Amino acid sequence: MSEISVLLPDGSSRALPAGSSIADLAASIGSRLAKAAVAGTVDGAEVDLTVPLHNGASVSIITADSDAGRHVLRHSTAHVLAQAVVQLFDGAHFTIGPAIEDGFYYDFALPNNKTFSDDDLASIEKRMREIMKANQPFTRSEVSVKEALAVFATQPYKCEIIERVTSGAADGSDVAEVGSSDSVSLYRNSESFVDLCRGPHVPSTSRLGHFSLMKVAGAYWRGNEKGPMLQRIYGTAWESDTALKEHLHRLEEATKRDHRRLANELDLLSFPTELGGGLAVWHPKGAIVRKLMEDYSRQRHQDGDYQFVYTPHLANANLFAKSGHLDFYADGMYPPMEMDNGTYYMKPMNCPMHCLIFDSRQRSYRELPLRLFELGNVYRYERAGTLHGLLRIRGFTQDDSHIYCTEEQMADEISSLLDFIMSVLRRFGFNDFEFNLSTRDPEKSVGSDEIWGKATEALREALDRHGVEYKIKDGDAAFYGPKIDIDVRDAIGRKWQLSTIQCDFNLPERFELEYVGSDGARHRPIMLHRALFGSIERFFGVLIEHYAGAFPSWLSPEQVRVLPVALAHDEYATSVVAQLKKAGFRVDIDHADEQLGKRIRNAKTSKVPYVLVVGDDDVAHQSVGVNPRGGEVERDVSVVDFIARLTAEVAEGQLGDIDVS
Repeated sequence: MSEISVLLPDGSSRALPAGSSIADLAASIGSRLAKAAVAGTVDGAEVDLTVPLHNGASVSIITADSDAGRHVLRHSTAHVLAQAVVQLFDGAHFTIGPAIEDGFYYDFALPNNKTFSDDDLASIEKRMREIMKANQPFTRSEVSVKEALAVFATQPYKCEIIERVTSGAADGSDVAEVGSSDSVSLYRNSESFVDLCRGPHVPSTSRLGHFSLMKVAGAYWRGNEKGPMLQRIYGTAWESDTALKEHLHRLEEATKRDHRRLANELDLLSFPTELGGGLAVWHPKGAIVRKLMEDYSRQRHQDGDYQFVYTPHLANANLFAKSGHLDFYADGMYPPMEMDNGTYYMKPMNCPMHCLIFDSRQRSYRELPLRLFELGNVYRYERAGTLHGLLRIRGFTQDDSHIYCTEEQMADEISSLLDFIMSVLRRFGFNDFEFNLSTRDPEKSVGSDEIWGKATEALREALDRHGVEYKIKDGDAAFYGPKIDIDVRDAIGRKWQLSTIQCDFNLPERFELEYVGSDGARHRPIMLHRALFGSIERFFGVLIEHYAGAFPSWLSPEQVRVLPVALAHDEYATSVVAQLKKAGFRVDIDHADEQLGKRIRNAKTSKVPYVLVVGDDDVAHQSVGVNPRGGEVERDVSVVDFIARLTAEVAEGQLGDIDVS
């Protein structure tokens, strides 16, 4: 029998009988690997376990407990979801069902505009488990476009996807479903069900089962508000029952931390319907936290030799045409306003206006790097279905910096920015970072290959200089330049994308920015975009969820609440409040109009860092009883000592003994 040799990820090779599959390779290595394998890669392409290997192939095995493996599990489970729905609901049309982070979804159109109920979800989940128990094999085939259209003759959405790919009008999701314009990739896991898909999938439905259907939501076809409204079923799937239970527990914790609920309960801000979607008003307590964030940001920027600027909320269309936003970002901008002196847009970004400031006079190399900073309000037309409290909002404030520097200064500036960003994020309680380098999408970008290459290399050099691990996100850059995104993990392990550094050779070209160099000649500056918080609103929402509303003492809108035991202690309690206010603390008093126990509970519910209870002994000894959030009660603490303790805690920006997990 002839043999083939394949190359493994560790550089070793393995001989196998000709015709062997990836599953055979896994079995030859070990039974545990064979059991864990769900798919594989051959020469960099993800494929099914059943795919035969060729001599000299570079092969890796995808296991269920990897990110790629979970993606396969989730995509396969989505197929089973669609199968169950079309079996249970006559006339149901199924559209697309991708794997997403931590789960999957599938969109459906039901006859007579029917919607799924909770009982329907239970029935669907039951049928899915029956399909999984039946051990139906996933079988891939490729057919012609004509054949595919015949297979899906009763499924108009599938036919639309096929036709879009055939006509060359496909987007990324279409290609993921179909494969190419020449042939159509199908997966069948029973005689009664077939779906469009490029794959790969698990070998059979029996490899699935650790899943749960989560909820139903409305979703427009292709995200178009003018298109049909579909029913989207969300689910989650994992490699084991333990992993599933851990995820569901995290979701429970996330629900408790939902910033929209906590913002209301803690009287921080609200979203009045009278304003319209995606717009918030800040209440006094929320405004205090926001001011503290902004004040801290301003001080750090001042210390970092940034210069503060202010720019208007709207501008003539010519400005955004010059910057390229009308060519590449018009869908994210509010509609134009026609005025007697021209067409105006609400600004989606501050960068074009900062370019105007740079260009307002002749600049010398001695001024560079020139660091401009603005807390600038911007407006973006987020679709109604994407709005999510402060995390996805239409009007928000960016802590926006633009740095103009020479090419020689660029790498040092980027490296300095990384240090700056991480130090600020740590101040707010984040210590677990992930770094991503986004590169060019040739079809959605401007500028030469040379310019993009220089910018990308400068960002890469800065990351390498810091010795941090980072992922490459091919084609995920902004239209004007590559970027570094910094993600953080919060107290319950969720990942949030916050800070961004973007390298831009394009806008200086568009605005013809120049400085006079040491040689007396004119040169083009490099422009760096940097948002540290991302936006004040989004960062505040993340902070609420990270701390579950229990802000550290330096950031808490109410740092101390004083509770007199009885009316007789009011006078002394008021004097304690006065001392605390004089020391610069945010403090309130809850008079003895209700029982002490109820007032303590109210303070705890309000997540006040320190509750001070004063009674007879405290009046006599000029002391307080200290009831710290999450800590042990202390008696007979002098007011002077407490002020000293809190002063030090606030100055350091520390959490003390507070556990935010």
